[in-house]
Amino acid sequence: MADNPASDVVIVGGGVIGSAIAYFLAAASGDPGSITVIERDSSYATASTPRSAGGIRQQFSNPENIEIGLFGHHFATHLADYLSVDGECPDPGLVEGGYLFLAGPSGLEVLGQNHEEQLRLGADIALLDAVAISERFPWLNTDGIAGGAFGLRREGWLDPNTLMQAFRRKARSLGVTYLEAEVTGLEQDGNRVTAVRLADGGRLPAGTIVNAAGPNAGRIAAMAGISLPVVPRKRNVFVFDCRETLEPPVPLLIDPSGVYVRPESGGYICGVSPPADQDPDGETGDLEVEYHWFEEVVWPALAHRVPAFEAIKLTGAWAGHYDYNTIDQNGIVGPHPELSNFVFANGFSGHGLQQAPAIGRAVAELLTTGGFRTIDLTRFGFERFASGALVLERNIV
Repeated sequence: MADNPASDVVIVGGGVIGSAIAYFLAAASGDPGSITVIERDSSYATASTPRSAGGIRQQFSNPENIEIGLFGHHFATHLADYLSVDGECPDPGLVEGGYLFLAGPSGLEVLGQNHEEQLRLGADIALLDAVAISERFPWLNTDGIAGGAFGLRREGWLDPNTLMQAFRRKARSLGVTYLEAEVTGLEQDGNRVTAVRLADGGRLPAGTIVNAAGPNAGRIAAMAGISLPVVPRKRNVFVFDCRETLEPPVPLLIDPSGVYVRPESGGYICGVSPPADQDPDGETGDLEVEYHWFEEVVWPALAHRVPAFEAIKLTGAWAGHYDYNTIDQNGIVGPHPELSNFVFANGFSGHGLQQAPAIGRAVAELLTTGGFRTIDLTRFGFERFASGALVLERNIV
């Protein structure tokens, strides 16, 4: 089969990260050149982005993640300024309900340390003791709770698919080409990757290749001989109704057990990340819901923390995959130290949706100016795994 026309930048993966990079690159000043996004399934039926919980927060411990979260909120609340096409922009339905991280006595010190850094960078987070939590959320059982951190502003959730499609629509309006194809190999010449091979027998010559393949990022990197510590990890999301109306409304609540819950369309969604010894690497085609997590872990924790949740009705569930960074669970952003034109945007471990605006902007800056200009993401580079300078995050959900 004949070659596809060469592209200055080829982005492998058209989910929210890949499409955000495509948009910011196409919108950059100057001439970014031709941009092609390769997405294996334009319906996104099994993609990670539409299956995420859609949260936006600043409650992290690392300054970069806090700044990324602040920009994510800014972007979501000014979406029309960025992603309008012909004067129209879809509404992702941002709900600023806040995150409420609860902590027992052993976890309160960590919340306090995180809080100082969050305030320093401009996040609006309140550190509450158990009495204040009870007064603010009278439906909550504070047994075993020493305190918590609550996002007063700029935290909440939105519809992931709407945001992703808005990025894609805007990028295409700016001249980005979306190619529905399966990547099967990469061609190299010395210290450069020169082309992408496709399942239909075709190939696509490229000046720069960006790996934005989500849970498949490790497989794409392996095609270039790179061992990237990113694997698919399945996450189950459960949907339920509660006959009792809770006031004030439930925020995105994270119990010390790791179980989370938030409102959704008149009901609630909830879930938990399995412990490490019960969290095997998966296959992105495996979308079978594992209901035992709800029955054995999630519901008991919710019923204890919110007594009204003792009487609930499970109404649905779905499963999706994190692009899980097995070493330090933070994003991997920037060029490979030896393959200079192979760029990573991987391993966000469940935070890709909320971090996509800042990551898209950062990668575009890197490709057009040679460096990070707004948020310095140098610490997130691939080199950290060899040097041992890991980016450890204390607020992982």
